[in-house]
Amino acid sequence: VPHLTSGHKLAQCRETRSLGKGNAGYAASVGLCGKMVAVKYAAVACFSVPPSGVAERHRGTPAVVRARAAGTGSRLAGALINGGRRRRLISVCSSSGAPPRPEYVPNEISDPNYVRIFDTTLRDGEQSPGAALTKEEKVKIAKQLAALRVDIIEAGFPAASPDDLEAVRQIAKDVGNNVTDDGYVPVICGLSRAATKDIDAAWEAVRHAARPRIHTFIATSKIHMEDKLRMSPEKVVETAVNAVKYARSLGCEDVEFSPEDAGRSDPEFLYHILGEAIKAGATTLNIPDTVGICLPQEFGELIAGIKKNTPGAENVVISTHCQNDLGLSTANSLAGAAAGARQIECTINGIGERAGNASLEEVVMAMNLKTEQTGGLRNGIETTGIAQASRMVSNYTGMLVQPHKAIVGANAFAHESGIHQDGMLKNKRTYEIMSPETIGLSRKNEAGLVLGKLSGRHALGSKLVELGYEVTKEELNEVFKRFKDLADKKKIVTDEDIEALVTDEVFQPAMIWKLVDLQVMCGTLGLPTASVKLVGPDGVERVQSAVGTGPVDACYKAVDQIVQVPVELTEFGMNSVTEGIDALAVTRVSVSELDDTQNSLNPQTGDQQRVGFSGSGTSEDVVVAATAAYVNALNKLVGLRSKKSEMANGATVS
Repeated sequence: VPHLTSGHKLAQCRETRSLGKGNAGYAASVGLCGKMVAVKYAAVACFSVPPSGVAERHRGTPAVVRARAAGTGSRLAGALINGGRRRRLISVCSSSGAPPRPEYVPNEISDPNYVRIFDTTLRDGEQSPGAALTKEEKVKIAKQLAALRVDIIEAGFPAASPDDLEAVRQIAKDVGNNVTDDGYVPVICGLSRAATKDIDAAWEAVRHAARPRIHTFIATSKIHMEDKLRMSPEKVVETAVNAVKYARSLGCEDVEFSPEDAGRSDPEFLYHILGEAIKAGATTLNIPDTVGICLPQEFGELIAGIKKNTPGAENVVISTHCQNDLGLSTANSLAGAAAGARQIECTINGIGERAGNASLEEVVMAMNLKTEQTGGLRNGIETTGIAQASRMVSNYTGMLVQPHKAIVGANAFAHESGIHQDGMLKNKRTYEIMSPETIGLSRKNEAGLVLGKLSGRHALGSKLVELGYEVTKEELNEVFKRFKDLADKKKIVTDEDIEALVTDEVFQPAMIWKLVDLQVMCGTLGLPTASVKLVGPDGVERVQSAVGTGPVDACYKAVDQIVQVPVELTEFGMNSVTEGIDALAVTRVSVSELDDTQNSLNPQTGDQQRVGFSGSGTSEDVVVAATAAYVNALNKLVGLRSKKSEMANGATVS
């Protein structure tokens, strides 16, 4: 299918003409009156491009492609779905400025310098201990990833549990069909082991998206084949081929195959199994450094060898998936791209199993800042949404971002040294290779608004917009109440204070149990005692008192007596938002259920693992913050348990 490049003039009218591509019957054309047509298997979806869009295109701004379907394609508006067959959206290219995002074709990228960004925050990232997410939280994160304009969202491992399958399905429906004016819509991917049951679950979850993908894998290193799989190399190849073929037989035209632990696999065996996967119908070959053992030069050579020696490698997209066990995941990913990989798998904040994954923000910003040195590599990420995505993932997972984390850490744009401050005052480029505005941050001393107890709701709303938050009227009212309470106690309310309040009001699970009041007595003269009042899901207030080893322990025991869900506290952390005795305290905790009813399946090991539920709380009182965090974690656990019970009852009734 030909692309509309800078050399094409949209104003030029020409007759609609089918252009076949093999047996696929693809066609693309630009018709009269600025109409754009995508054709496949004789099904037609028409998108109207208003005259203003054409004019804007010639001024070098993005053309607006309205998702208005006409004629036989009327049912394809936005989603482009008709009878389960997927159509390719055709992008309009700009005549000047940065090149547009290439038209999405599963097994090829028309722009040789374009690198697809595959985000696996919701799958590999959620495998981090204590990073369990609710379905609602996953959908919100997926929407933020779409706002970042990532190419592929790996939404989860549907075979892990009915809840995981439902979450991926909801993302496929809500996010995977939200076509933007310029034709962008993310691919929604589901992970599966090389097993029919897993692949069925993955397809059931992702098939509702406009662009669905199944990602299947099997281990290929000697240690994994012998000690984990207990399979011969021949059996591994057979299993991989059957998995890819089965995924294609379901109607999935976009299948990714990964040889797990490729970094420790025999290269010759890799060339063989990857070649067979291509013959079976794989469109993307992902090369994982599963244990993060490779050095950048090694990984680059591995990718180069695969591209050179794998039969049919020129007909698929090569991808990287690098773990961070040696702190080299970003470097290895970039080395892989430099060697010819055109998809990089990564996560927000670099979260993931063990030491985590390649960090999306690091990969993207390195590519953007070092375009010339990487041979012109580029991506389609909207970087001004990075800071918001980082905060959202951190808040929902309960995993704090280390202060010195590159790009998104609290200290990433902080300058304390006198020499550095002097340079910054003269020219910010003396010590900053990028501006905070690039990733969606504002400098404190350039924000303009200073908020205090006399500030109104409108000023707070403007500040939230400036900080990158979109809140409803009801959420703004709740944050404003907390803001006024805090402003009565602090002369100046900082941006960090406001973000902490937003986190405590907006980024929280559905409220089942609400903390109303608590009172503690502690010290050296007696036993620490706490009285806690909660309002339950039935609206009834309940009060309990307990004795503990300290005030927080006493509060937690009182809460346990009310909620009556046996849990183990697995993590507890507290930080001050700002300096000073009047600073807000933010507490993050993680709990896991003792009766093992909330176990989840690990796709790599196949073992059941206990799910951790995180919660956060913010207050000027450290005991209140700690108790609120505990209640929020319990709300997440109880909410998921209730949904599982509802699903089970529904299945029994049907």
